[in-house]
Amino acid sequence: MDSKDFHRQSAKALEYIDTALGELDLDGLDVQLAGDVLTISFADGGRFVINAHSAALQIWMAAGTTAWHFDHEVAEEGEEGGRWIARRTGDELLTTIARVVGDKLGTPVTL
Repeated sequence: MDSKDFHRQSAKALEYIDTALGELDLDGLDVQLAGDVLTISFADGGRFVINAHSAALQIWMAAGTTAWHFDHEVAEEGEEGGRWIARRTGDELLTTIARVVGDKLGTPVTL
């Protein structure tokens, strides 16, 4: 993946996450996208940060004391877009966000 593709794919992912979390309209959850940084803030003052790290061509996420580095996995033929996978853990970006945000809020979240 070259930097142009990375910027397109990472922007698409961050915009999707911003919109999807915003549409949930959950109490105690605030989502803000500024450039290539998405901040998820909670009523208790907690904050998760997801950003496009262009030098590494990865999306990085920090939630509490845990961090992930997600690489873009090219879509299979006939599929659109592809997925972001943390190679070290095998976690997928959207599933991971839904899990950690849901755990923090104490309610199931689906993206």
